[in-house]
Formats: sequence, structure tokens, C-alpha cells
Amino acid sequence: MNTRIYILGIGFLSTLFCSQKNNAQEAVHNFGTIQLHNTAAVGFHIDLINNGSFDQNLGLVGFYGEEESIKISGAFTPIFYDTEIAVDNGLFLDTAIGAINNVNLISGNIITPRDYTSVFSNFLDEAFYVGENAISLVDGYAAITNKESFTFPIGTNQRLRPLTIDSYGVNAQAKCAYFDEDPNSPSTFGKIFETQKKGTEYLKVSSEEFWHLEGEMPSKVTLTWDEWSNVGTLGEYLNNLKVVGWSKEQGKWINLGNSHVDGGMNYGKITSEAFVPNDYEIITIGGNDDELEEFSTMDLGNYFLTPNGDGQNDYLVLDGIKESPSNQIQIFNRYGVLVYSKSNYENDFNGVSNSKFVIDKGSSLTSGIYFYMIKLNDVRQKHQGYLYLIYNQ
Repeated sequence: MNTRIYILGIGFLSTLFCSQKNNAQEAVHNFGTIQLHNTAAVGFHIDLINNGSFDQNLGLVGFYGEEESIKISGAFTPIFYDTEIAVDNGLFLDTAIGAINNVNLISGNIITPRDYTSVFSNFLDEAFYVGENAISLVDGYAAITNKESFTFPIGTNQRLRPLTIDSYGVNAQAKCAYFDEDPNSPSTFGKIFETQKKGTEYLKVSSEEFWHLEGEMPSKVTLTWDEWSNVGTLGEYLNNLKVVGWSKEQGKWINLGNSHVDGGMNYGKITSEAFVPNDYEIITIGGNDDELEEFSTMDLGNYFLTPNGDGQNDYLVLDGIKESPSNQIQIFNRYGVLVYSKSNYENDFNGVSNSKFVIDKGSSLTSGIYFYMIKLNDVRQKHQGYLYLIYNQ
């Protein structure tokens, strides 16, 4: 027998029903119209079944649970103003939800089906989120409506793997999910994306993970990697990394470019050139297939850099630059973080970082030992060694 209950807030009154479920957990079932005004606040500790109107809200709707998961289902999409998620065992979506202001990700993931892209957590218009971390993210599909740029707080298995989209116009809608899977054997697409089917033989494609991004606007995307991404297998140099996508038209992996890269081999991010997401089935991180490149590698002597303006050792002057104007240099600190990178290096590094992964980008690096790698494309050589940066001389 259904029990009639009332949820009260300031300037708010709504009639709901509480029904019994097979697992003895009750559910709030909305058949009518719910509306929260201004300072109203409602907390759900049980499932929500929305078969009515619940989309004209200004207050706070929270989902809370320490031991039980919570599910949102029903025929209609609930739209919340402010939302809190604190469900340790997950907030499961059987229907899409929307947010028009703030989503506070406190604990537990928002979980959506990976084989049904019509169910997602949607950030509408000016909506934003706070609190994302490895145990509080969207495990499945997140979406945006009427936004030009956004970072999707997506991931899985206690891995926050955000994707940032910067579009050349407002997206009527775009959606994205992260897959901790080998593209050669995906679990939900009904097809495979062979990493050996490439637009060029020199391209290498990650077999560790991929993202599914839908959108109609030309966009640049920024992908992230962590220590489990194994980007070291994709290229010896971070500048060798690139975003790659499985072309729907060509049925193979295509190079989508590298307009910027930051980080180290364990953590970092890479930005593509512009492309239309809907032209590609999935995207991931790629690199150069060095097995097909014939480069000789030489260890150079250690360099001392004392950028004090006395005209001696003020710049990192490397052998072979004049013979190979086409080159790539990377400099790492002792923690393996990329602090400087440049294509077509001209012996002009004077201890100033150009990496976003350094707190004071554009300022002088601290004294210490750094590791450099330079690839000389014209002479097919790779040089590497250590750099000692000293300011007190």
C-alpha cells in the first residue's frame, strides 16, 4: 500500500508517494509537479522515480547515503538548481538529470550506463561543479548544453580522467565518457577499433584507454594522462604525443594534432588541433611509432648554465643545432616534470620555464639538476644529458 508523504521547504509544498521495492528500499515517486523556491532544500536518502514535472527549481536538492546506493529513474528528466552528491556507493542514473547552477561532488560517483548515451548528467547553460576527485566523479556520460568550453569531470575505477572541450561556438549539446579499456576490445560499442589501422605508418595509438566525445561544433580537446596511461610507450619525447581519433569515414586512426602539451611521463595533458567530434567514433592519446624511425642516440656531456648576464653560460647552447634547425627539446626537473619544451630550438633557453605545470610559468627555475632531451630531425639523431642550473656565480 502506498503511503502519501509531504516534503516542505520555504515557499514550497509538493505531494509525493513512497512505494515499496523488492529489496525493501523505499522510493520517492513523483507523479505530479515539484518546484523548489529560493532557499528550499530537499534531501533524498532513497531512490527517486520522476514521472512528473520536477524541472522548475531554485533551491537545493541533495542525495545522501553512506551504505546504500541511490537510483534516479522515471519517464521525465529532473532539473535541479543546486545539487549535492554524497552517496558513497554511487548515485545511479536510469534517466538523465540536469543542473543549472552548482553541483557539489562530495563523495561517491554519478554512474550512468555506458551502452546507452541518452542517460547522462547534464550541465546546462552556466552550470558548474566543485569537489571532483578520484572517488567523486561522473562514471559514464556527462553532457553540456549551451556551453562553448567545459571540462567534463569524468573517469572510472577511482581515476579522475577529465576531458576539456574548447569549441569554436556554443554547443547545443555535447557529451563525453571515459573508458578504461583497450580500443581493440571495447565492451560497449559492438565493434573494435584496431590500433594497427592507422592513417600513417609512423602513428602509434594507445591501447590503454579512450574517450567517447559527441559534439557538432569544431573544437579543440585536451586529454589527460596518469601513471597508468603508459604514455612512455607512445613516444620518447612529450612533444611526440598527439591526440588521435577513429575516423568514422575512413575507418582508421587519424592524427588530430598537438597544439600544446604539459606535464611529465606520469601525469600531464595534451591539446589537439581543431576537429569536429562527431566525425570520430572515439579519441585517445597517440604518439610516434619509433620502431619505424631510424635515429641514433648519443649521450652528450653535462652542461652548466649560469644565467647571470655576464655573457658566459647564460644560455643552453647544444651541439648540432645549426645542422638541424628542425628539432625538439624537452627539459625535465628531478621529479620528471616537464619544465621547458620547444620545437625548432635555437639555443635560447636561459633558465625560464614555459610549462603550465610549473607554478610560476615564465619565471626563472630554481638552481638544481635538470635532464634534457633533444631530437635532431634533419640529421636523425637524439641527444640527451644533464643540465646544472646555478645562479650564484
